[in-house]
Amino acid sequence: MPFRSITAVLLLAFAPLALASKSNVAEDETFNIDGVHSTAIFRVQHLGAGNFYGRFNDLEGTIGWNEETGPSFDVTIKIESVDSGNEALDRHLKNADFFDAKQFPNMTFKSTSAKKMGDNWKVMGEMNMHGVTKAVEVEMELVGRADVGRGDRVGFETSFTVNRSDFGMNYGVENSSLGNATKIIVSLEGIKAE
Repeated sequence: MPFRSITAVLLLAFAPLALASKSNVAEDETFNIDGVHSTAIFRVQHLGAGNFYGRFNDLEGTIGWNEETGPSFDVTIKIESVDSGNEALDRHLKNADFFDAKQFPNMTFKSTSAKKMGDNWKVMGEMNMHGVTKAVEVEMELVGRADVGRGDRVGFETSFTVNRSDFGMNYGVENSSLGNATKIIVSLEGIKAE
């Protein structure tokens, strides 16, 4: 049998295997964060007694998703959107004692890697707040993936704790009127980019 015929037979024989292996490779997908259905909440102890909660109402960015290599995140939170439920307190949170929204209008998180941990993912990245960038590790839960007629969507959620003094936000720490350890809860929903 001529060499060309042998090559053609081999290609035909192995083509289904090549196509099958290619189809088993997970795709990189991009989702735009749905700011209406995404939330960022923080909690800090107040006067050594109760826990005080606040939230940010303006989140944007992207979620990258690959079922094999994991998620990636590029998230921006607008500091001006801080919401405590009290206008006077919101003004204080935006001034230089706390977030200093004029000088530092955004808080960001950009992931650098992800590692599978059971059903969840350990995500490493850099968080920038109050002009300071720190490496953080968070455990991300894949909440769900669905398309029920309003776009292909994916959701992730995490909670973690940072010391706000590590980001140069020291107001109330020395006299213990406000706690240093700040719990952060972030729940993200993304719509698949076209």
